Amino acid sequence: MKADPKRVLTGAHYLDGDHAAAEGALAAGCTFVAGYPITPSTEVVERMAERFPRVGGVFIQMEDELGSMAAVVGAAWGGSKAMTVTSGPGFSLMMENIGLACMMEAPCVVVNVQRGGPSTGLPTLPGQADMMQAKWGSHGDYELIALSPNSPQECFWATIKAFNLSERFRVPVLVMMDECVGHMTEKVVIPEADQIELYPRRYTKLSPEEYLPFKTGKDLVPEMIKAGDGYKIHVTGLTHDERGYPVMTWEAQEKLVRRLIEKIRLFKDELVDVEEEQTDNADVVVVSYGISSRVSIPAIQKARKEGIKVGYLRLIIAWPFPEKKIYELAQKIKGFVVVEMNYGQMVLEVERATKGKTKTILVPHGGGWVHEPEDIYKAIKEAAK
Repeated sequence: MKADPKRVLTGAHYLDGDHAAAEGALAAGCTFVAGYPITPSTEVVERMAERFPRVGGVFIQMEDELGSMAAVVGAAWGGSKAMTVTSGPGFSLMMENIGLACMMEAPCVVVNVQRGGPSTGLPTLPGQADMMQAKWGSHGDYELIALSPNSPQECFWATIKAFNLSERFRVPVLVMMDECVGHMTEKVVIPEADQIELYPRRYTKLSPEEYLPFKTGKDLVPEMIKAGDGYKIHVTGLTHDERGYPVMTWEAQEKLVRRLIEKIRLFKDELVDVEEEQTDNADVVVVSYGISSRVSIPAIQKARKEGIKVGYLRLIIAWPFPEKKIYELAQKIKGFVVVEMNYGQMVLEVERATKGKTKTILVPHGGGWVHEPEDIYKAIKEAAK
């Protein structure tokens, strides 16, 4: 299906990443946002609150982030394309209900504009230290999807893609921005609505007598209904059977949770998304994401001018992680340089995926500002030895 022309603000605009993400959500068909103000993400919901009355939608400021995420799960089952937006401490508070959304298979989007932490940390300054929390923050076994845009233009498209993936796989999809990208203002081109492909809600065509809320086909994703359509539904955070009724046995746990994981892992190769440049004959490959990928470019250019063969690998989708690509490169290069605004998170995945075939050098940064390209350049020279 195509985007609704009434919701698409076509043309060239001068937008920051937060506002671009809001426009992406509107173009994707988002009709419900619940949130609680928190720097540096508030501009997203401010934009939604301003635009929703003109295009049809509901924004509600909840009492906190726990309530915000709970409202989003409820709205999804009520038939809305739903989203929430947060940062740092708010992301932590949402974790329990992100796990609930995974268990209830509620399609939804969470935008996290990362800042420096822990705790209140650096509310108005950048960080990238929520990347492992995105994957492992809620308890139990589950899989979800996380994107990492590095420009306002990409924030627009990443938010649309997040909604499409959430509908296809019926999982929460995270848009892991950072303060720099969220507050960076650049040209954003928004196409005509007929150029924006949307994945429709997977509504069942079965009758109420035939329908089971959690019965699946080959892709392991169940069809959906919405409250009020005359179907008997029971959804719960407890381990449940195909009817949605709680079943407290290890057999039910194995059947359900393995499916929640496999519905993503079956399509992992398709989901992996990276930007790759000059890796074919590289001696060193720089791995990065978000704003750190842009800061890495001057260091890469300087190293190339000195004759060092440097490739560039940017994580556009961070989870699922591109472990096959990393392993393939690891067998041909002298080392990876991982640039991220934390003291070691995605670098652990790079190290794991190399399986000991090459070295991995982290260029860490605690947040508050971006890396110095000179530090990245020094790490590239070290990896090239």
